[in-house]
Amino acid sequence: MTPGLAFFYGGMTRAKAALNMMMMSFVSIGFVGVVWVLWGSSMATAPGAIPGIVGNPFADMALVNSNGTPDLLGIGFSATFAIITVALISGSIADRAKFGAWCLFVPVWVTLVYAPLAFMVWADGGLFTEDGAIGSVLGEAIDFAGGLVVHINAGVAALVLCLILGVRRGFGKDPEHRPHNLPFVMLGAALLWFGWFGFNVGAASDGTQAGLIWVNTLASPAAAMLGWLLVERLRNGHATSLGAASGIVAGLVAITPACANVDPGWAIVLGAVSGAASALAVGLKYRWGYDDSLDVVGVHLVSGVVGTVALGFIATGSTGTPGLFYGGGFGLLLTQSVATVISVAFTAIMTLIIGLAIHKTIGFRVSESEEDRGIDMTAHAESAYLFAADDAGQLHVLRSTDSGEISDQKISVEEAKAELGARGPAPERSEQEEPEYAPSHRG
Repeated sequence: MTPGLAFFYGGMTRAKAALNMMMMSFVSIGFVGVVWVLWGSSMATAPGAIPGIVGNPFADMALVNSNGTPDLLGIGFSATFAIITVALISGSIADRAKFGAWCLFVPVWVTLVYAPLAFMVWADGGLFTEDGAIGSVLGEAIDFAGGLVVHINAGVAALVLCLILGVRRGFGKDPEHRPHNLPFVMLGAALLWFGWFGFNVGAASDGTQAGLIWVNTLASPAAAMLGWLLVERLRNGHATSLGAASGIVAGLVAITPACANVDPGWAIVLGAVSGAASALAVGLKYRWGYDDSLDVVGVHLVSGVVGTVALGFIATGSTGTPGLFYGGGFGLLLTQSVATVISVAFTAIMTLIIGLAIHKTIGFRVSESEEDRGIDMTAHAESAYLFAADDAGQLHVLRSTDSGEISDQKISVEEAKAELGARGPAPERSEQEEPEYAPSHRG
């Protein structure tokens, strides 16, 4: 899923920040993969640190106690949730965050925010579980696959970070900030949807539940895509590919906490509502002045809240307390609402502390000149494309000079053709020069 997110985010940003955006997702795999094995898994599951809040990081460091047991399968599966959660946050600060600062933020945030919230929601004795301080009073909160832990968590952190870093240069005015590669966005959405079946179904307890989850993971994003496109059509007169891809993700987010607890018909309703709600929410950033670059807040926070709170109405009670529409009264609605509010507050406070600490020390945002030249070249000395065109049709070529400086030059189409011609045509190869193994690969 996280490589799919890299394509999704990489296509949504500017051409000269595409590689950086994809790297932010990939490096999350690296850091979280190591953290989860060393201490993250213990913090999310083992008792003993702060009762109800977080587990003991030393209980199973480097998984020495779990090695050789079936527990490793669940630990590896849970790592993918932690990875995708922190990677999602990166979309809100696209095109302006220091790569080094991000590399520091990822392991710290997973340790201090993700692991504790995962413990509160899913671990034995966690705050919101049936034997936790809140769950024992209000009833256990339902979050089957990550409405609270993944999407609300990521959405709130994304909002906090984008406020700390401030808006991009030209925010709301510069057409260059439009997505540069919509086929990448569509490809990313497809990979995310494919991976989401494993994300949700992988936690099923039996075949019957797995079937329900599979159908709901199909129905909700399908309806959400239609809901988003309807809003676009009514508002702007067009249904866009970006809207279709974003709607799919919104529906996946909404069904994540509810996939094992709602009937397929309600999954369709939930998807349609979340798609429309997120389509309306993403435009608020221009009205309210916060630069959530790739709509993490509008999609993940909004649809995460919709899916989590909606369980208070439509949960069937097959695994847990039924919702209001199934004779359960207002109890589950209160539980889901309280869990949402506490999760939002916890993530906001902790992310604010971490983000400000990084921003006030090493700095979290690149300089204006680095932002103008493009983060791909300034941070990675690479470019996704030999040439890139801005929204006005002007071609640019990015080069690294002998002195290590980055050169961003405007060139004409004729100059671009000349530069390509100077590289020479691709060498032709005769049939006699084909390798001996070639015929066996022609089918």
